[in-house]
Amino acid sequence: MEDYDLSTVLIAVGPRLRALRRQRGTTLAKLSDTTRISLSTLSRLESGQRKPTLELLLPLAKAYGVQPDEPVGAPATGDPRVHLRPFTRQGMTFMPLTRHLDGLHAYEQVIPAGQGGCGELEQRVHEGYEWLYVLAGRLRLVLGEHDLVLTAGEAAEFNTRTPHAWASAGPEAVEFLSLFGPQGERMHVRARPSGK
Repeated sequence: MEDYDLSTVLIAVGPRLRALRRQRGTTLAKLSDTTRISLSTLSRLESGQRKPTLELLLPLAKAYGVQPDEPVGAPATGDPRVHLRPFTRQGMTFMPLTRHLDGLHAYEQVIPAGQGGCGELEQRVHEGYEWLYVLAGRLRLVLGEHDLVLTAGEAAEFNTRTPHAWASAGPEAVEFLSLFGPQGERMHVRARPSGK
């Protein structure tokens, strides 16, 4: 097992907390309301000016829907299984499939039945690169000027600097995998050619 350097682990907590908050799309003020931790304490935690304590990390982990050791980045125990809790954002359920905040993020996402996206969808732009794979249902993907419907077994990949949005393409639920590289790394997908 690698040496466990406590000071290095503590220095990394602030950026991990900031990444979790941004990933959840929340502000320090909203997080303060949810956790009852003062705004200044949260800000100092994220900037590394305050050392994390269990008293602070437990409500933050609960607010983010993660295990308490995730913000700390505790050393691996040898167990490769991911035990993160699902969370809901904008009516969608996200089931994290990766533990670490740096590098690639993987989620299984579910848009419930009855949340079809007819008409205009609000497209967003941000740094990164995304890959989607539909497991069940029909996913509407609006990518710039393109309005596509992906069905089970279909995949799409795109630079997230291209305006994009997605929703269910019908009244049924849609379930899909999402891989996201926040630094814009390009993902390479290998597939066997069909026997046509």
